[in-house]
Amino acid sequence: MPNFNQMKRIIVITSGKGGVGKTTTTINLGAAINYFNKDVLIVDGNLSTPNIGVYLGSPEVPVNLNHVLSNKADLDESIYEHNSGIKLIPSSLSIKELKKTKPEKLKNFKKDFKKISDYIIVDSAAGLGNEAISAIELADELIIVTNPEIPAITDALKAIKLAEEKHKPVLGVIITRVRKDNIEMQPETVKEMLEVPILGMIPEDLDIKKALNLRGAVVNTHPKSKSARAYKEIAAKIINVEYDSDKDKETLLEKIFNKLRIKNRNN
Repeated sequence: MPNFNQMKRIIVITSGKGGVGKTTTTINLGAAINYFNKDVLIVDGNLSTPNIGVYLGSPEVPVNLNHVLSNKADLDESIYEHNSGIKLIPSSLSIKELKKTKPEKLKNFKKDFKKISDYIIVDSAAGLGNEAISAIELADELIIVTNPEIPAITDALKAIKLAEEKHKPVLGVIITRVRKDNIEMQPETVKEMLEVPILGMIPEDLDIKKALNLRGAVVNTHPKSKSARAYKEIAAKIINVEYDSDKDKETLLEKIFNKLRIKNRNN
C-alpha cells in the first residue's frame, strides 16, 4: 500500500500515452506541494522530449540532467531555482546530448535526489518504452495521468499493469481536461476500469494555457483558478495537510478588481 506519510518521496508522474497533460501536472503538482511550504524538486525525466525547462522559462541551461547521466557533471551542478521557489533539474533539448544519455542510469541517483529535497516530482517519458521504464524504476510511488476518453484510459491501464510488474505502488490517477459533458467518461467508470483511486480531476481551464505563456505553474500565476485549486486539493491529499478549496475561491471583490485590471491593461 502507498504510504502517504513517509519522508523523502520520489513520485513519478507517468501516462500510457502522450498529450494527456502529464508535464503540466508534474509542474503544478510540484508547485502545489511547494504552496504548502514543502521542499520540492522537479526532475525532467522525459529525456527524449523534455518540456519542463521550456514550460518554466529555462529551455537551455549550462548543465542539465543529460550531463549528469553522461558523467559530465555532478548532480548539484544541474539544479536551478524557479522564481516560485521550486527547485528544478531540466533535461537537454539537444538530439546530440540525447544520443549520449543512458536513461537506465536514472535509478542510480535515487539517494542523491533525496538529499536535495523532501518531495521529488519526476516527469517521465510518455508511453511504455525503455525511457519511461527507467523513470518508473526510480519511483517510490507513481501517479498516472489520463483524460476521460477510452484511448487514454486504455493506455493508462497498461501503465498501471507495468507498475505492478515493477512492484511500484500507484498512488492513484489524475484525470485532466475534464469538461463535465455527456461525451466524456464518468469518474465512476474510470475508477472501475483502472481499479486505482482517483486523486483528483483537473477541469479544462484557459488559465493553464495563460500560465504556460507566463512561464509558470497555474498554481502560482492564477492561484484561485479552478485548475489551481484542483491541483492544491490533490497535493493536500498526498502530503496529508488540510486545505479548503471553497475558502480559496476568488471573492466577488477580487473578480471585479481583476477584470478592471485586465481592462486597463488592454486599453
